[in-house]
Amino acid sequence: MADTRSPQAEVSKADAAAQVTWRSATGRAAAGTRRASRSTRAWRVWSSAAIVAAVVLAVLIVPPLVDLDEQAVHLADKLLPPSLEHPFGTDDVGRDLLLRCVYGLRVSLLVGVVAAVVATVIGTAVGALAAASGGWVDRVVMRLVDVFSSVPHLLLGIFIVAMFRPGVWPVVISVALTHWLSTARIVRAEVLSLRSRPYIDAAVSGGASRWRVTVRHLLPGVLPQAGLAAVLMVPHAIWHESALSFLGLGLPTHQASLGTLVQGARSSLLAGDWWPTLFPGLFIIVPTLAIAGLAGAWRDRINPRRRSELML
Repeated sequence: MADTRSPQAEVSKADAAAQVTWRSATGRAAAGTRRASRSTRAWRVWSSAAIVAAVVLAVLIVPPLVDLDEQAVHLADKLLPPSLEHPFGTDDVGRDLLLRCVYGLRVSLLVGVVAAVVATVIGTAVGALAAASGGWVDRVVMRLVDVFSSVPHLLLGIFIVAMFRPGVWPVVISVALTHWLSTARIVRAEVLSLRSRPYIDAAVSGGASRWRVTVRHLLPGVLPQAGLAAVLMVPHAIWHESALSFLGLGLPTHQASLGTLVQGARSSLLAGDWWPTLFPGLFIIVPTLAIAGLAGAWRDRINPRRRSELML
């Protein structure tokens, strides 16, 4: 019997089969891309966690275990290159750079964590007050935030530190008073979003006061965002402290700080000795990037639809 199928029908079937094949291949490629992206993201998270854990262990364990004075001067050993005895080499007065970097990182982490916590507390209180009060209070508070935000953080930090003697706590105060502004904006936006939720309306209708609604319902709702802001603020605080110390306005010159180590190594770098500058710089960059990587993973987990909106 003769074949009654038309050429057009054959072409339509071939096109349909090609489209099915193409969609299947596209789906497999997209699935492979998603798996590769998840694998890369997981690798970044685990590597960041490993670096942060190593940093914490180093600043907690190395100083008590190593029986060396990080301030001891050995002019006979000055500017020795990296070796088994001195893995990071020595500085221009013979001090071990590994020990100096660990002590400097210890100070930087102390300043970063304490300043981030204080700035987060201030920013959360100001943002929650502005959003919960509303009206003219909100407008006045946010205009003050805009005024402070118009001044560069470093210039304002220099002004604050210059009023005190060099030390750790003036740097903490300086960083905390210049980094709470972004947290206030984030918390205010989150509180304004929470105020429109049905359970807030139910609490107000039930006779709850504004203070009770803020403390019992609004503040617990913004704690994840405030905690994320605090973690993201730690690298900024470390960089801020390093910049102030590099300018000679942070810690005393005799006290180990990553910024003072980089500042004191400039003459050695001009002479061709690279290690006094390289290793303190790596101690600034690598831990802060690792902390930022963990904060980014936390941000994606608590708010996966707005991964790029929370920027400090």
